[in-house]
Amino acid sequence: QVQLVESGGGLVQPGGSLRLSCAASGSFFSLNVMGWYRQAPGKQRELVATTTSGDSTNYADSVKGRFTISRDNAKNTVSLQMNNLKPEDTAVYYCNVNCRRSIFDSRTYDYWGQGTQVTVSS
Repeated sequence: QVQLVESGGGLVQPGGSLRLSCAASGSFFSLNVMGWYRQAPGKQRELVATTTSGDSTNYADSVKGRFTISRDNAKNTVSLQMNNLKPEDTAVYYCNVNCRRSIFDSRTYDYWGQGTQVTVSS
C-alpha cells in the first residue's frame, strides 16, 4: 500500500501564491506518474498537472504559465507551485501517484491523497 500526505493548502487572495506538497510512503517498487488533480464544488475532478519519472510534465491549459509541478525522486515527493492564483482555482486539490508495487508485478496502481482545500478569494 501507498500512503499520500498532502500539505500546503489554504486561503489566498487573487494574484497570490501557494505551494502544495505531497509525500508518498509505504511499500512500492517505483513511482511512475505523479500529479495533481482538483475538484471544485459541483464539478468533476480534473487534471491540473502531472510529471513522469523522466521529468516530463503536462499541464491543464487553464494553469499553464502559472503553475509548476516538480518531484523529488529521492524523497518520493511531488509539489505544485501555484502563482497568480485566480478565484476559479478554488477547489480541493488531490495528489495522485501511479506506481508499481513490486519488481515481480508489472501492473501499476493508482493512489489518491485525502485532498487539500485551496480557496482564492479577496
